[in-house]
Amino acid sequence: MVTPELLEIAQQARQAAQRLATVDTATKNQALQAMAEALQAHQEEILAANRADMERAQQEGLAPALLHRLHLSPDKLASAIQGVWDVRALPDPVGQRQLHRELDVGLVLERVTCPLGVLGVIFEARPEAVIQITALALKSGNAVILKGGKEATQSCQVLVRAIQAGLQGTGVPLAAVQLLTTRAEIQQLLELDEYVNLLIPRGSNAFVRHIQTHSRIPVLGHADGLCHLYVDRQVDIPQAIALAVDSKTQYPAACNAIETLLVHREIAAAFLPPCAAALVAKGVKLRGDEATQQIIPVAPATEADWRTEYLDLVLAIKVVDSLEAAIAHINTYGSGHTEAIATTDRQAAARFMAEVDAAGVYHNCSTRFADGFRYGFGAEVGISTQRLPPRGPVGLEGLVTYKYRLWGNGQVVATYSGPQAKPFTHRDLPL
Repeated sequence: MVTPELLEIAQQARQAAQRLATVDTATKNQALQAMAEALQAHQEEILAANRADMERAQQEGLAPALLHRLHLSPDKLASAIQGVWDVRALPDPVGQRQLHRELDVGLVLERVTCPLGVLGVIFEARPEAVIQITALALKSGNAVILKGGKEATQSCQVLVRAIQAGLQGTGVPLAAVQLLTTRAEIQQLLELDEYVNLLIPRGSNAFVRHIQTHSRIPVLGHADGLCHLYVDRQVDIPQAIALAVDSKTQYPAACNAIETLLVHREIAAAFLPPCAAALVAKGVKLRGDEATQQIIPVAPATEADWRTEYLDLVLAIKVVDSLEAAIAHINTYGSGHTEAIATTDRQAAARFMAEVDAAGVYHNCSTRFADGFRYGFGAEVGISTQRLPPRGPVGLEGLVTYKYRLWGNGQVVATYSGPQAKPFTHRDLPL
């Protein structure tokens, strides 16, 4: 049952979205500039609120992976604010003509991009998501209803207050950015299919699957980030070790960190000892199959390890007999997020890139590059592992749809039907 209060928020968001759809690029860019400046001006207040959230979360025993995501360091805040400036500098995704076709003289069809409408974004921890998602929503002409986890309540409240303060007088309605704060509001949000056009959940496997199965609203997101690095038999060993260490330890709580390391049997004896030493030096706990245990001292891995997203300094290792076996393992256990191969064999790399089923497939680089900011999107609202677009890190282009506009001068279909039907010209015009 949706409360009157939340229904009013949804209605206000819908009205704000309708207004935003017609706001010009200059006005949106002015709003983004004001938003970035307001966040900068309120940074001490934001960081203080996050410290309070962190203290409470630690007292309540929040899982280490979520604590990592909750922590908003000065550098992380500065990076998120820079993302607002980057989004501001990107081309406006709204109003782009994708098709321009004359059906007949005086009858012209065009397909033009337009905003989705109202986004409902539900996330655990990650207060910087408020900044990233709001910037992308405003640039793409969408209103957004945000619901952060209870562990990030103070951080999110201060962030939204700062953003709304910045939007004052810019021509962007304040109701375009709204924050929900109670757990009960999540289920109500899932019921607002008349007002919310897209749900974007960011959190654990169980959390995302709950959203996907309890709403009629379309959902964009991924339930798992089970990523792999495969080390092929022809490889630059120091380079592959560096890739494994970065992919696992640079930010282990991220969804694009590797959870399983696959190693070709022919290279395993030479590769695993130095790689294990480098990983252990970074605090990684290793688990391995029987072949791995014969080469390095590790805890035994079980079937469950191949299906586990640790989001922590834990890594499962498996020795495989061939490239084909590595691809089969990844396509069986992977979540379709990001997969990488380390090899000097271009043909092996090409086959891996072609046959692995994932949103991101990499050759000789860290899986941690799977990120909207690093892709040049300014920021991302999340990463989608579904096969229908958008797929992978979702930036501005994933937050717009399109409409067909047909410009005529009294034409009727009867003219183009029957024995004496007039033919269509179907002539493409310049975009």
